[in-house]
Amino acid sequence: MNKNYFTGVFHDEESLVKAFDRLKEAGIKPEEVYTPYPIHAILDGMGNKTRITHAAFFYGLFAVIGLLSFMYYVSVIDWPLVFGGKPFNAFPSFIVVTIVATILVITLATLFTFSVRAKIFPGKKAEIVHPLATDDKFVMLFSDTIGKEKEEIVVNIIQEHGEVEK
Repeated sequence: MNKNYFTGVFHDEESLVKAFDRLKEAGIKPEEVYTPYPIHAILDGMGNKTRITHAAFFYGLFAVIGLLSFMYYVSVIDWPLVFGGKPFNAFPSFIVVTIVATILVITLATLFTFSVRAKIFPGKKAEIVHPLATDDKFVMLFSDTIGKEKEEIVVNIIQEHGEVEK
């Protein structure tokens, strides 16, 4: 990973949140925060909102339309078979297949979308910021290009609550 950054390492959630709040008051936002588990105060403070739920909704909508259209076309238009008194358009028999296939399509399409957005692919070399970043330590990542004045403020705040590593 590019070494143009420095990190603040914290031993507990409380000190991380306190330092994060102080940095936010000073108008400084870290590049990234790595934690062993989600911390809602940090997630809200970072302001990164996801639109993957919107994408999943549209994947599901298109899957339902596509699946129902395909099943209707195959069973009613292209190859209508009458057996056992079944009508050509046996719509209720499409429901279970549509539900299960829609869940499959949403899951696979959302996984693919997330992988593309997160730049995760097979064979990619892992970018390890800190060896204990998601083990038992809480790590804030800052760019070296934030400026000397802001860097001094960041270092002072982090040293009050944790450790600074370059």
